[in-house]
Amino acid sequence: MRDTEYLLGIDIGTTSTKVALFDLMGTTIASMTREYQLITPSSLEVELDIETFWESFKDGVKGVLSKSNIKPGQIKALGISAQGETLVPIDKNEKPLRRSIIWLDNRAQEEAEILNNKFNDNTSYHITGQIKLIPTWPASKILWIRRHEPDIFNQVYKYLLVEDYFIWKLTGVFVSEGSLLCSTCYWNIVTKKWWDEMLDFLKIIPDQLPEIREPGERIGNILPNVARELGLSTETIVSTGALDQACGTIGAGNIKPGIITENIGAALAICATLEKPKFDEKKRMPIFYHAIPDTYMAHTFSIGGMALRWFRDAFCQSEMDVANLVNISSYQLIDNEVNQIPPGSEGIIMLPHLQGAMPPETNPKAKGVFFGFTLKHKKPHFARSVMEAIACIIRRNLDVLEDMGIKVNEVRALGGGARSTIWNQIIADVIKRPVVTTLHDEDAACLGAAILAGKAVGLFNKIEDAVNNMVIIKDRYQPNGNNFRVYDELYHKYIKLYDSLTEVFKLPY
Repeated sequence: MRDTEYLLGIDIGTTSTKVALFDLMGTTIASMTREYQLITPSSLEVELDIETFWESFKDGVKGVLSKSNIKPGQIKALGISAQGETLVPIDKNEKPLRRSIIWLDNRAQEEAEILNNKFNDNTSYHITGQIKLIPTWPASKILWIRRHEPDIFNQVYKYLLVEDYFIWKLTGVFVSEGSLLCSTCYWNIVTKKWWDEMLDFLKIIPDQLPEIREPGERIGNILPNVARELGLSTETIVSTGALDQACGTIGAGNIKPGIITENIGAALAICATLEKPKFDEKKRMPIFYHAIPDTYMAHTFSIGGMALRWFRDAFCQSEMDVANLVNISSYQLIDNEVNQIPPGSEGIIMLPHLQGAMPPETNPKAKGVFFGFTLKHKKPHFARSVMEAIACIIRRNLDVLEDMGIKVNEVRALGGGARSTIWNQIIADVIKRPVVTTLHDEDAACLGAAILAGKAVGLFNKIEDAVNNMVIIKDRYQPNGNNFRVYDELYHKYIKLYDSLTEVFKLPY
């Protein structure tokens, strides 16, 4: 009798790594999450040792194997969903030369300006899909290393992204794929080749970069020494995965136009599937390569759940203490408090730009703001205003999509934010559209990575077939028309508040 076949999906996020094991019908057999703390030497710097990611992955795999009690040989393939833009430079001995520079890192502001002065916005947008060259992008980070850490720059053998590093660790092969490469700003989203003019300006060569493959492509077996370290089989195949948000779109069933995903993890990501690149004439909306070959995404991201996590860590110690005592999530207690506050937070408006504003504002100098609070306001008002601020970012991006002619009928919610009933309802009310969660809303990126791996080894004929079998709708939140007026007012004030502070954000601090 043939053994049951399984797929392993890995999601390497900003503040945690999740490992999930699925059968071919989409059932989660076991999952494990391992968190880590980012290193922030200054308000602009965000780093982490790449080995911290690897150790969390290793612990997660061992935990899933222990919980599932299946034979490692039954795991046919492994796929990786990974955060974008985090840069990992390694030397000729294939050792990291420094801590990884996390995507949130904002130190390369001067370097981004240098790149913007060198390359015309319109040209770079139609080559890379990114509306502006900002500190987040690896091109800016590489230029920063060249200017500030020349000893490291001169030793770099390969510039890798997180997925690239993991595939190399697992298989010994240096490869990357388009969904991750498009926001490096040294890869051409149309030709699917390196942007030579950018490489020349950065003073790097193609040999310092991985080989370019498609998402969901078979790479090779797990190396024997790594298989022993992880407790996996050398028969398990590793495939290219995709950007975490691209994997999430597949795991949520967002594979055709008309549905978008909003993923509130550490970051907030919004993805609309496109059959071909659709560039925004006003240059507000980035275009990314999808996890489905020769398909694209209108995709923006900003700070998301990390804003609520910051609020929890800074102001909700009592909730965390109670949660530990009764073994529930501290976020559940925060949700209960938020539910007692009326829509609009009785006048408090938050700008959640704790690490700068991403598209459509694209302002690395923007800061977080609480506005309008008085003596009557308590902590739950502020918590609700954080949730409403993230909902306003989603609405802001939907407005841009519709202005581009991209129709949005339904929003599918992913990530940790999707488990919050009150947050899902706030979003539905602010954007005036249904918000849908799936059975795998928190595992969607892992599920998408697993689907890509299954396709790579021939377990599925098409991505669509796997999605039809494995993605299951859980809940649907209909917008409450009684809240439209208050949220329309809040949203317009949110826009005006940001516009009023743009000059203030430029001041030194």
